[in-house]
Amino acid sequence: MNEIGYVAAREIKIGFRNPWAYSFMALFALFMLSLLLINAQSYVKGYSGISGTMLNLALYLLPLMALMLGAFSLTGEKEEGNWELLSTYPLGTWAFLSGKYIGLSVVLLVIVALGFGLSGVAGWLLGGGFDFSTYGQLLVFCICLSLFFLGASMLVGTIAKNRWQALTLAVGIWFFAVIAWPSLLIAALGMLPYSVIKPAITVLTFLNPAELTRLFTVVKLGGGSTLGPEYYNWMRWIGSPWGTPVFAGAMMAWIGVALLIAYAVWERGRRVG
Repeated sequence: MNEIGYVAAREIKIGFRNPWAYSFMALFALFMLSLLLINAQSYVKGYSGISGTMLNLALYLLPLMALMLGAFSLTGEKEEGNWELLSTYPLGTWAFLSGKYIGLSVVLLVIVALGFGLSGVAGWLLGGGFDFSTYGQLLVFCICLSLFFLGASMLVGTIAKNRWQALTLAVGIWFFAVIAWPSLLIAALGMLPYSVIKPAITVLTFLNPAELTRLFTVVKLGGGSTLGPEYYNWMRWIGSPWGTPVFAGAMMAWIGVALLIAYAVWERGRRVG
């Protein structure tokens, strides 16, 4: 635990010195404030055009932010020779990766919290903004989205040999999971028999953290009717008492698998040298 805490504290210190972090923080806060200015005269409650726009903006920005910050952090250790220095200490690979993940999580959560905090204060001053419950759901959505893709970034940073490779892989994963996903999903389902379409939707959705988090939040905000009849079972289980525990378990399993794969690859490279 001391090793993990050391790496996490070091990552937090480096993260807040990183100009990328402040650039993303300013961009995220700007998006939030822009939405509030558009809707400054009334409160937004539940799923609506404004909250849907908020979801989409976070969906475009936060996964890319998490992927780039995490991947660049790991590849930077390789390029600058810091990993070779850290390897001389009694520091295990799992402690290194876990500490990295925890430290970067703190940096990302501060970015998200400041963005939401600034917009919340502005909304209060302008007499508008989001209903407290809706605001909380959107905040949870952004946190989950960040943690999901930060787990994926650990794998990207492990595979990539330098920052250019990390950038290419990060943008590729972001494009596949966020931009191209609807078209790819429709194309894949169109080739399947009707009887397996609903099970296929379930499996494919759990494989894409962006889509899984979006669907969960839309249903929690009361917008499940916009998803269509294929997602009726999703509305039922997400709205049930065990919906949130199942989602939390799926999130921890997804992140855990990503970190375990990164650990196996990193450990293999460490043994080979």
